[in-house]
This record gives sequence, C-alpha cells and structure tokens, in this order.
Amino acid sequence: MKRLFDFALSAVVLLAFAVPIMIVAILVKLTSPGPAIYWSDRVGVRNRIFRMPKFRTMRIDTPAVATHLLNNPGQFLTPIGSFLRKSSLDELPQLWSILRGDMSFVGPRPALFNQQDLIALRTEYGVDRILPGLTGWAQINGRDELPIPEKVKLDLAYMQQQSFLFDLKIIILTALKVVRRDGVTH
Repeated sequence: MKRLFDFALSAVVLLAFAVPIMIVAILVKLTSPGPAIYWSDRVGVRNRIFRMPKFRTMRIDTPAVATHLLNNPGQFLTPIGSFLRKSSLDELPQLWSILRGDMSFVGPRPALFNQQDLIALRTEYGVDRILPGLTGWAQINGRDELPIPEKVKLDLAYMQQQSFLFDLKIIILTALKVVRRDGVTH
C-alpha cells in the first residue's frame, strides 16, 4: 500500500509542479555555472547506493560532504541556493527517486555515501531495512540541528510506529515546517 501511495502521489505532484520545476531549473542555470540538477550518491534500503537528484544549491567546486561539515557553508551557496534550501524547492527532483522506488515520501532521510557514522548507527539499529524518505520523523523533530545519535533514535521510533496515519501526520507537519522555514540552517 505504501509503495502504491508513493507512486501515485509522486506522479501527481510531479505533474502539478512541472512548471515550477522548470522555472527553478532555469533559474539555477542562469544564476551559476554547472548543471541545474545535482546527483548525489546516497544510501538507500539495505545500504544500497543510489543516485538522488536535487536542484543544485552549492557551487560546483563544493566538497562532497554534509553541509554541517563545511567550515563556512555560506561561501559555497549559489545566488539562489539559500532560498531554494529554505523553501525546500531544492528537494523537488527527489520526486523522481520516489517514483523509481529508491525513496518513499516518509522514512529516514538518505545519508550521504560518506556519512559512515550515520550509516553504521542506522545499520546497528536496523533502520537500514526501510526506504529512505523525502521527509521523516527526524526531519520534523530537528532537521539539520540534530546530532546523529538523536536522529537515529527518531528514525528507529518511526520504523517501530510506521503506519499510513503516522506517515500522513509527518507529511502534514513537514508542510507546516516548510511554510515556516523551521530547522534550515543554510
């Protein structure tokens, strides 16, 4: 049921947001050199690596590490990068990953391939057995601000409480956070 919901909703949202997606892609191209889409190697279910698209918010010479690990992340942002991140518009291409089945709407956020501490802890607690999500319980309870052990505890709590109604609650709370721009540091 979850896969059917993910597939149907991602198809509908992709169609509904086709024009805004094209506009954002054009703006990214016009405001900085490089491709509009950044393909990031991410860790999926059972620690399988998949390529996850996002609108590019950082310059093309940015090191491939989590943003919080950069000394001065602001120096790497493109002219519209901060706006795309705060509005979560940079996440729209991930609908493609949901459509393909690499991600779900709700689940733990996919780790970067080189976030070994996060990957190891999720594996230890069995969180690697569920599809990563566009949003998740940890996302709405701290987003970028959470230390890794706390993030994994919230991911585990999600895994243990998974249900259609819980997913709907997380989607609604995520929409509210996006509107308020809560929890985005860069």
